[in-house]
Amino acid sequence: MSVLRLALCALLFSSAASAATPWQRITHPVPGAPDSIGGFSNGCIVGAEALPLNAANYQVMRQDQRRYFGHPDLVRFIQRLAGEAHQRQLGQVLIGDMGMPAGGRFNGGHASHQSGLDVDIWLQLPKTRWSARQLLKPQPLDLVSADGKGIRRQHWQPEVASLIKLAAQDRDVTRIFVNPAIKQQLCLEAGRDRDWLRKVRPWFQHRAHMHVRLRCPADSPQCIEQAPPPAGDGCGTELQSWFQPPPPGSQPPVRREPPPLPAGCQALLDTHRLP
Repeated sequence: MSVLRLALCALLFSSAASAATPWQRITHPVPGAPDSIGGFSNGCIVGAEALPLNAANYQVMRQDQRRYFGHPDLVRFIQRLAGEAHQRQLGQVLIGDMGMPAGGRFNGGHASHQSGLDVDIWLQLPKTRWSARQLLKPQPLDLVSADGKGIRRQHWQPEVASLIKLAAQDRDVTRIFVNPAIKQQLCLEAGRDRDWLRKVRPWFQHRAHMHVRLRCPADSPQCIEQAPPPAGDGCGTELQSWFQPPPPGSQPPVRREPPPLPAGCQALLDTHRLP
């Protein structure tokens, strides 16, 4: 693992370990035209939309946490993906965290999900709908072997690969984060149709879900776009580096404080701060 990856990991752990943030006290979307502000890991959103909770082709987990808000483009993407999965009889799509009503930082394991353009989709596709109890306390299905070098064959479904491919082929998607072992399995199964693999990026954890990220919307001039993924399918040296031991002299992660908010987000927070 490179020093850069260690630094990024430190930033992730710092955000995950932080206490509740002021954004978590904003209970409803900020009125206004949809506008994703700042970066995916340091931003907010005006005019967020709630994902409809009652739908035929997907189910929303942990609804009590109210993390089912995002830019309208994200809502439309989820509906589009779930509809395509239904047409192919892949199973029920399980939706995890999107973002909070105004976006922003929240505790619970995420450094991103801040500008209404990220969603976690679980990599299991039940053939029957889950009960309310299952949705409230869902049990993730770990697809990665204990040593992190491959998948658990007993849990891997062809439908999972099909779902990831469908998401990657969507016009609005720029990145999909999965565990390196899952990316490796996709590389092995892809055959000659490999262009979509470029969007699928290896990342820490992500053993039971994929993290899908959309491009900056046209209506959001303050949104900071992420650089495009490197050329190629990402199945070569780059991927294999994730399975190598840390180089000698690598330092353990150091906790880092979050960067200052974008001016637009700070103004929004100041305006809607609760007593």
